Amino acid sequence: MPVFPPEELEKYSSAVTLSDMEIFVFPELLYALLLANIMSPRIWKWRDDPWFAKIDKMSPLKKIDRLKQYIIDHYEFNLDLDTWGLTDQQTELKRFAPFVDEKTVSASNALFGYEGDKHYFALDIRRHFGLEKYNDTVIPYWKTETVEAMDAFSRREGYRTGAGECVSLSTLYAAALFIVCGIPLEDIFLMATPLHSQNFVAVGDGILTNNRRIVTKNMWFNGTELTDKAQRALRHEQITIVMNNTGYAHCVYPETTMDPTQYNRFRKAVGEYLSTDITFEILANFLRQNSKFQKCFQICHEFHGKKRWISAERAYAYEHSAPYKVGDSTRAQLLEEIDSDEFSCEPIPGRICLPKLEEFFKNHPIQHYDAESMAELGTKLQCSNSGKNEMLAELAKFVHLEPEFPRFENKASKPWKKLEVSAGMSREEIVAYVESMRTANRSADLAFYALRDLGKTDWEPFLKAALERNPVCIEATQALNDEELFQTLEAMGSESIYDGQRLAQPDEVWNFKTGDGIEKAILLSNVWKHRHPAEKIELTVKPASVELNLGGQKRTFASAKGLTSALIL
Repeated sequence: MPVFPPEELEKYSSAVTLSDMEIFVFPELLYALLLANIMSPRIWKWRDDPWFAKIDKMSPLKKIDRLKQYIIDHYEFNLDLDTWGLTDQQTELKRFAPFVDEKTVSASNALFGYEGDKHYFALDIRRHFGLEKYNDTVIPYWKTETVEAMDAFSRREGYRTGAGECVSLSTLYAAALFIVCGIPLEDIFLMATPLHSQNFVAVGDGILTNNRRIVTKNMWFNGTELTDKAQRALRHEQITIVMNNTGYAHCVYPETTMDPTQYNRFRKAVGEYLSTDITFEILANFLRQNSKFQKCFQICHEFHGKKRWISAERAYAYEHSAPYKVGDSTRAQLLEEIDSDEFSCEPIPGRICLPKLEEFFKNHPIQHYDAESMAELGTKLQCSNSGKNEMLAELAKFVHLEPEFPRFENKASKPWKKLEVSAGMSREEIVAYVESMRTANRSADLAFYALRDLGKTDWEPFLKAALERNPVCIEATQALNDEELFQTLEAMGSESIYDGQRLAQPDEVWNFKTGDGIEKAILLSNVWKHRHPAEKIELTVKPASVELNLGGQKRTFASAKGLTSALIL
């Protein structure tokens, strides 16, 4: 077995476990996971689903919208503590000390002290994630799932479909955007923040993927609660990683591998996506999200030939139960839905008539950076219930956001060899191409470790990950003696969740209650090492079986993986 240098072994074994912490420290892993999903046959099978019939004839936005619904129907968001188990801060800081210092990790990771998004810390983040019952140093692994592991959640009790956390969903989306929708990889930018992962897709006005959903530019400015939640990461967090098929920019490291032209294109496209003119509809959307300013406004209209007035608060409240909106052409229908006793026969003193502002905005959009036009708007927003300056300032924030991007200037450029994978290539052609790039592009090499392909990778990183970072099966089998443990594994299903010569990690086998003989043998080895750390374990892997020598006790499992190796653990 080849001997990896320690820093390389840590990185390559991290490509197998793919925790959020590992991806932060080794950003190449994020694209490795995307490539692994692209090389997997799973998402390619989606193209045969009737749901995607005639997708080639749809516009890019329609394709993406159709993909969104498929993902919503087939995957849940999952971020519990039980799935991949717990570790502790000291263990992880020791692992990562050669690559990044403790202060940097603490400033950039929610589980080590990061407090960028005050929403979570107002809730008490440890209580929010169920960690309050442990000491302050205990943290979850939060491993990122491959598409196979996401699909396998349907095997778990309480899950109707597949599932995954935000990095899993973002890389699933990115792979499917490429495979199913034909979006070029150059146009799919992966973004990671300390608490979230999402993609920006440079199509039309831009699209943001957010867990299972998508956010168009119009949606970004619609002022709804759902959009407000989707905005949280970009509004409150440092973007730690941006990358596409030309490389990455990272907020910590002093070098960048991304093509500067691509990074500038990304920043320009995102900047345009996050800015809009102030129109009447945008003002109405702003009031929807910033309800404290609604007390400055009323809505006046005629009904059966008589004028009547209603407070903006009451009108917006009725939006929740109707498909109509205060700020667009459906306002009249909304007002007709409202009970007549909600209206007043006289204007409400001190309030601005919102529909009258509509005339002001006609053919007169306002830019947030134009001080003169903003001042003119301010004269229209005089209100006895709230300060206009505060309202204007909040409105300017609503229509324009400048995220905290990774710095690109004054960093050393160490360009990647660009991954030239095009939408016209078959899966087999892509696998062959990525394999040909393994010596030229680190993410291409790591992708085969994320793919778990033991026919194309060394065993050492896989086994290091299996024996050091799979605590769930150890914890769950504590009550079983050695013989009962073996019998439990024998009784499990024998089908691997991975095709071909790809292998599941021990906690995947345990969580999904199925595994090939090799996978069961490695799970048994993991638990055995924990129980009997001084004992030597020998695995003899043959094409149709694996023989396990556990300190003199021999066990045999059947295998369909066709692998061959002699291993000592």
